[in-house]
Amino acid sequence: MSDFRFANPEVFLLLVPAVFLVTLVWRNRWSTSSPVLRYSDTNLLSAFSATTRMRLRRLPDLMTVIAWLLLVVLLARPQVGDAEISTSGAGIDIVLALDISDSMANDDFTPNRLEAAKAVITDFVSQRRYDRIGLVVFAEQAFYQAPPTTDYNVLLSLVESTPFAHELGLGDRTAVGMGIATAANMLRSSNAPSRVIILLTDGENNAGQIDPITAAEAASALGIRIYTIGIGLSSSASSDVDFTTLQRIANIGQGQHYVALDRQDLFDIYEEISGLEAVDRTNQFRLLWQDVGWPLIIAALVLLLIERILRNTIFQTIP
Repeated sequence: MSDFRFANPEVFLLLVPAVFLVTLVWRNRWSTSSPVLRYSDTNLLSAFSATTRMRLRRLPDLMTVIAWLLLVVLLARPQVGDAEISTSGAGIDIVLALDISDSMANDDFTPNRLEAAKAVITDFVSQRRYDRIGLVVFAEQAFYQAPPTTDYNVLLSLVESTPFAHELGLGDRTAVGMGIATAANMLRSSNAPSRVIILLTDGENNAGQIDPITAAEAASALGIRIYTIGIGLSSSASSDVDFTTLQRIANIGQGQHYVALDRQDLFDIYEEISGLEAVDRTNQFRLLWQDVGWPLIIAALVLLLIERILRNTIFQTIP
């Protein structure tokens, strides 16, 4: 957004003398005045046509008027304003805790559970503004993948490159409690108005030194809200999601528990969480004004310089 204004429009009153000067010059164009030199007979000159020099004899006067107009416009201070938008209300801190155990390779989601989750997380992150978002991955152990950041390009690159547990040399077990505890530890020193963990898993806790309920209680004591997402069917041969525990974790963390049976469910769940974790913000607009009339003074000075040169050379008159 941009705007234009004159900071001192009252200066245009100085145009009154300029208009008077133009009127005076225009009237004198046809006025007769006493000749400086007298000739006995000027009829001999009637056969000669007016030269270019004669036709342009008013050019210095015109240049003076234009220079005057430019200087008046400069004094009025033409300005261009660019809008600056400031947002009041800080963003929230979110940590995405993502299960990367080998069961996430199940193809009941297209192309598999992990890739579907990564695609949905990418969409979720792309919709956020001003929020710091971090990433924790867990299987047999839990790891920091990205601290809370607003550099979403880096975060999405790390999400995209997240591997399966076997690619990291990890066993095919799931430490849900460690995932929660690691995410909570990442948010522990945050001073954001809201701190959130979004846990996604397709298994039950069968590894790690901390059980999920203890980890959820510790996170809740820190004021961290927890959303849990169970992905896949509990009756599936390749999945054994502990929906009961995930529900308890969400209750303790004052969040909500969701079940995703397909990719569309995942999109809908993250969309709902995004709406639940919206922060009210107030946008304030401020116009930053910048003077843009300085080229006018250069043009005016050039015109006045040329006008002086012309008056003392080509259009020089006899005193």
